[in-house]
Amino acid sequence: MAPANEMTATVQPTSESKRTTDSTWGETLLGPLQDIVSTGTLPEAAVTAHVATHAKRVLEVHPARLYELMTPAMCCRTPHVALQWMHDSGLLAQVLPELDATIDFSQESGRRHKDVWEHTKQVVRQAVPRPTVRWAAVLHDIGKVTTRRFLPDGKVTFHGHSEEGVRMYRRGPIKRIGFPQPVRGQVEQLIRHHLRPGQYDAGWTDSAVRRFHRDMDPFLVDLLDLGRADVTSQRAGKRARCLHLIHELSTRIDTLAAEDSKQSPLPAGLGNELMTGLELPPGRHIGVIRDRLEALFVAGEIEGGQEPAYYLQVVRQRDLMAGVEIQPPRGY
Repeated sequence: MAPANEMTATVQPTSESKRTTDSTWGETLLGPLQDIVSTGTLPEAAVTAHVATHAKRVLEVHPARLYELMTPAMCCRTPHVALQWMHDSGLLAQVLPELDATIDFSQESGRRHKDVWEHTKQVVRQAVPRPTVRWAAVLHDIGKVTTRRFLPDGKVTFHGHSEEGVRMYRRGPIKRIGFPQPVRGQVEQLIRHHLRPGQYDAGWTDSAVRRFHRDMDPFLVDLLDLGRADVTSQRAGKRARCLHLIHELSTRIDTLAAEDSKQSPLPAGLGNELMTGLELPPGRHIGVIRDRLEALFVAGEIEGGQEPAYYLQVVRQRDLMAGVEIQPPRGY
C-alpha cells in the first residue's frame, strides 16, 4: 500500500490530474482494492480517509469499467475485507447504497451474528469465486431492509425479500455497475431463487425434484453453490444438516437425470405385441418378461432398438416365460 502522502498525490486534484478524464479520476479511488486483492489486508487509515473525502466521484467511472475494477476484489480470497474497506471509505454508500443500508441491520434482536451485513460478508467469503455467484452473494439479501416485519411473538420475518431484492437490483446496482449481459441476468435469477435450495427436505417426491431441476436448470450449479455459501449458522449441527440436505438434493438431481437419460432398449408398444403374439392377458407378468429381455440386453446377449417381432422370437427361443406366473387383472 502506498504511503499516505503518495495517496494524497493520487487523489488530490493537482493541475495534472485535472487534465485527466472524470472517469480516470474516479478510478484512482478504487486503486486500494487492487492492494487488498494482493495482500488481503485493509489499507492504512490515512489512505482510507483520503478516499472518503472524494468518494462521490467514484460514480464518474463508467459502469462497465466499475464492474471490471470491482469484480477481482469480489472474487479474491478476501472479498469481505474489500467490502469492509469500501464501506469504511464511503465508496459502498455511493456504488451500492442498497448493501450499505444492511450494516447494523439485525435479523434477530440481540444476536450480532445475525446482522445482515456480517452475514453477507460471510456468504461472499464462503462462495465459490465465480463472478455470478460472488455478485449474487453480495446482493442476495438487499431486499431484507424494506421487508423486515416484527411479529407480536418477537419473531422477525422478511417475506418476499427475494422478489424485493430483484426489484432493487433492477432499480440501482445494474444502472451503476455495468454487469455483462450474461452475468446480469444470471445474478438476477440467483437473487430471486437463492432461498430455494434451503427449502429442500427429504420428503420431496421425485416429481418435485425433477420440477426443481427443470425450473432451475439454466443456473442450477450456481444456485446450489450459492445455497451452500448461504449457510452461516454458528451451530455446527444445524450447519451440517443444511449442507447435507443441499448435497442430497444435488445427488438426487444427478441420479434422476441419469435415469431419465437412459433410453429403453426395447421398443414402445412391445407389451401389446407380447400379449398378442403370446396370447397373454395384461398383467404384471408382461413386465417380468420385459425385465428379462432388458437383462439379456445389458448382458450383451441380444440387440436393442429392434422391431417387436425380434423380441417376440427371443422370448420363444429362450423360453423367457418359464416360471412366470400369469396373473390377469380382476374381471378380465
